[in-house]
Amino acid sequence: MSRETLGAKEVAKIFFAGAAELEAHKDWINELNVFPVPDGDTGTNMTLTIRSAAKELALLGDTDNMKDICKAFSSGSLRGARGNSGVILSQLLRGYGKVTRGETEITVPLIASAFERAVETAYKAVMKPKEGTILTVAKGAAVKARELADAGVTDLEVFLPQIVEEADRVLATTPDLLPVLKQAGVVDSGGQGLVQFLKGCVDGFGGKIVPPEYFLHEPGEIAAEEKEEEAAAAQAPRLLYSVALAVKLEKIVPSHAEKDLRKYLQTIGEVAQCAAEGETLRAAFDTNDPGLAVQKALLYGELTDLSLVNLRLHPGEAAAPAAKEAAPAPEEKHEAAHAPAPEEAPMPHKDAGFITVAVGEGLTNIFRELGVDHVISGGQTMNPSTSDMLDAIAKVNADTVYILPNNKNIIMAANQAAEMTEDKKVVVVPTVTIPQGITAVINYAPDMDGEGNRDNMQEEISRVHSAEITYAVRDTVLDGVEIHKDDVMGIGDKGILEAGPGIEEIAFKTLCDIVDEETEIISIYYGEDVTEESAEALRERVAEKFPSCDVEVQNGGQPVYYYILSAE
Repeated sequence: MSRETLGAKEVAKIFFAGAAELEAHKDWINELNVFPVPDGDTGTNMTLTIRSAAKELALLGDTDNMKDICKAFSSGSLRGARGNSGVILSQLLRGYGKVTRGETEITVPLIASAFERAVETAYKAVMKPKEGTILTVAKGAAVKARELADAGVTDLEVFLPQIVEEADRVLATTPDLLPVLKQAGVVDSGGQGLVQFLKGCVDGFGGKIVPPEYFLHEPGEIAAEEKEEEAAAAQAPRLLYSVALAVKLEKIVPSHAEKDLRKYLQTIGEVAQCAAEGETLRAAFDTNDPGLAVQKALLYGELTDLSLVNLRLHPGEAAAPAAKEAAPAPEEKHEAAHAPAPEEAPMPHKDAGFITVAVGEGLTNIFRELGVDHVISGGQTMNPSTSDMLDAIAKVNADTVYILPNNKNIIMAANQAAEMTEDKKVVVVPTVTIPQGITAVINYAPDMDGEGNRDNMQEEISRVHSAEITYAVRDTVLDGVEIHKDDVMGIGDKGILEAGPGIEEIAFKTLCDIVDEETEIISIYYGEDVTEESAEALRERVAEKFPSCDVEVQNGGQPVYYYILSAE
């Protein structure tokens, strides 16, 4: 018996199944990352994006209103979008919803039209679309949908599996379209994420049920007790990072919320401390995914301190405790628990304000000293969402707000936030590295308008050559460089520059690669896993090599990346 229509409740059920399937393959999708770096990748970004959409859909309850359903997964994904893949996924959902939201039933011809609108919307959102990506996979699915609809196919049981089959086939061709994928021996990770989502949707159409309540909790919370039992019965896997953090609470956290946070942290690692004292929440724990932990903590307030130690590189060490204020006396603590949260002093109005993205106390302080109004904690290891950008924009009391993403995987979320802001002008300066962000702020000209400043900043950052020093998490060959797991890597603006043993040695070689005859200033920002003595020794060696250049060294305090380097 054929099925030719879908009602609103069925659409919601199918969406939940698709979201769950994407999340189930998050780690596998992360492993498809071309660059073998220890960061937050496509699978994580797409999962957090789709979870935001599913959560908003789940909050609707048992509704049969197609317009409300489409609005929920569209707005939820737009605000929750993280990374380029997450933003593109949100645009696909947005385009799809524009076609279907006014209908009461979904048919094959309608799906074909919705897929075409989805692809059109996503392509328009990308400044320079590349084939061999999630866009190519989405377009392949849309072309197949139109082909089947025009051929007279009306049975969804025939139509939907063929769409997924075609998407999978197109995904397999992505290495032929992007040489970097073929060189790394992987398919496009964003395309794989889309295929998993579509496969889950077909499973939902076939009867698989994922309770909406699953998306009202953070990832892993539902199965927390089962995971704890498994961890007790088997040897726990090695946890890579030791993390300590402190959060200034936006409101006093009740005791049950502390327990909820501790329980969540236990699902992604081992917790040594998690407690609120007056206006401050502190936590210390070991985990393989510090980004998720920090994002969870940010739900309670503003991050004021963060320390991270790579346990693979520093076995037996622990992150430095988050800075403590004087502990309140018992009676003071009791009073604080019932006192209203202090109101943050309003920011004075100004013509222009700045928002930037950075992680590491040193880098944060550098930006603040340069006049940046709000620093969003994040970067390569934890891409902020569109919602994070919108919240930051709301806090900056300025007519024009400049956003410096400092990472190519954050620019699209920043652009999306700019488009969604109506009460002030938002200008995104497409900085892709921390040094570019610093140069952009320095070159702000008060007498220029928003577009003029953006153009001026872009011209100045084009003169900055940047590089990052980190380590490889797997063997691969990229940009003609053979890379082995645990090698130290020097990654420049256009790819891998150096790989091999020795942090300072690779940092020195990488600097030699990016310095040219026009270079006047060399900047070295050392991370939390590098000592001041090592950084100073590197500075002296570089100064001796390039005597005509000013060589500066500063403590960035960034995790994961031993050094951030620039030559300008």
